[in-house]
Amino acid sequence: MAPSSRPVTFPSAFGTSLAARLDAPAGPPLAYAIFAHCFTCSKESKAAAAISAALAEKGFAVLRFDFTGLGGSEGDFANTNFSSNVDDLVAAADFLRREHHAPALLVGHSLGGTAVLAAASRIPEAAAVATIGSPFDPDHVLGLIKNSVEKIDAEGDAQVSIAGRDFRIKKQFLDDIRAQKIGAAVERLGKALMVMHSPRDAIVNIDNAARIFIAAKHPKSYVSLDPADHLLLRREDALYAGEVLAVWASRYVAPPEAAPALPAGAVLVRETRVGKFTNQIFAGRHVIHADEPLEAGGLDTGLSPYDLLCASLGACTTMTLRSYADLKGIALERVSVELKHEKIHAADCAECETREGKIDRIDRLITLEGDLGPQQRAKLLEIADKCPIHRTLHSEVLIKTQLAA
Repeated sequence: MAPSSRPVTFPSAFGTSLAARLDAPAGPPLAYAIFAHCFTCSKESKAAAAISAALAEKGFAVLRFDFTGLGGSEGDFANTNFSSNVDDLVAAADFLRREHHAPALLVGHSLGGTAVLAAASRIPEAAAVATIGSPFDPDHVLGLIKNSVEKIDAEGDAQVSIAGRDFRIKKQFLDDIRAQKIGAAVERLGKALMVMHSPRDAIVNIDNAARIFIAAKHPKSYVSLDPADHLLLRREDALYAGEVLAVWASRYVAPPEAAPALPAGAVLVRETRVGKFTNQIFAGRHVIHADEPLEAGGLDTGLSPYDLLCASLGACTTMTLRSYADLKGIALERVSVELKHEKIHAADCAECETREGKIDRIDRLITLEGDLGPQQRAKLLEIADKCPIHRTLHSEVLIKTQLAA
C-alpha cells in the first residue's frame, strides 16, 4: 500500500480556518512532522509536495499547511506578519497533538524555515528541526520588496509584486519583520538541527546557512543541496532533500506511543529516553512533557518538576476562586496566578516553625479582574488558601513507594 494524502483543516490562533494536507505512510507513522512553506508559496508548492511525499515514504506523517491568507487558508494576507506565521505553526502543532500525536520533526523551506526556528521553543515535543534554503533573519524578505519599502513606511501600505503575484503589504508587516531576532532562538534551540542549502541559491545566499549553523549548538548537521535552485523546482532535488531528512530525523525521533490504559485517576510518568531527563506524563487521554532546563542537563522540552508543582497549585487556585465566585454571584471576570518556587533559609521565615536549614517557599501572586469591591477581594484571597492543592501542601502527606513486579 502506498502513502496517502488527504485534505484537513484546523483553526488558526485567530479562529480562521487553515487549509492543510496530511501525507501519511502506508503503515503506522514513525513520527509526525510539520512542513512550513516558503514566503508567499503554499502547501501545494513542488518542494512542499515532494519533500512531504519522500518523508511519508520513509514512515513520517507530514502536515503541510497554508499560512493565513495564502493558498486555501482563510484570512487576509495583508493582516499577517512573521509573528502570525509562527502562531500558525504552533496552531498546527496543537492540531496534531489534539487529533493524532504531537510533531517530533519541524521542517521549513525558505522563510518557513526561519519561522520554524522561532516556533520550535513553543513546540516542546519536537526533537528535530530542519531548515531548507532559509534566511538567518526574517528581514531578508525586505530585499524582495525593496522598491516598495519606502512607500509602505510613508503611506502605511502598498501593492507589491513577488514572483509574479501581487500582494498587499502593510507597515505592520515591516515593523514586525524588523523586530525579529532569530539568533538567540537558534542558540537556545535545544533540539537536533539540520541546515540544508544550495550554494547555487540565488534568492537566499548560502551565507545564511553558515550563520544558522554557527549560531546553533550540537547536535547539528549541514547538507548541501547542490545543484538545486532556491525553490527546489526539480522534483529530484526535493525528493533528495526529503529522503536525507527522513534518514537524519529517524535518529532523533521516537515512534509516538499510545496512551497506556490506566485506572481512573491514575497518572503515569515515563522516560522517553530522547534526553537525559525527558519524560512523558499520561493522565487519562492527556499527554504532557516534563524535563529539566538546558543548564541543568535537560533539553527543556517540558515543565520541570517544580514548574509542575507550581502549575498544579496555580490551576487549583483559579478553579477554586472561579467556583466560589460563580456560586456567590461575584462579578469575577478572570483570575491569573503567578507562582515562583525557591528554597530559603528557615531563619529568614518569621512565621515558620522550622528554625534550621532550608525550607520551600512558593510565592503566589493573584490577579483578580472584574468590578470587585474591597470586601469581595479580601474574601477571594481568603478562599484561595482553601484550594485542595494548597491544603494538601500544608497537610501531612503519606507517600507509599514500592517496586512494580
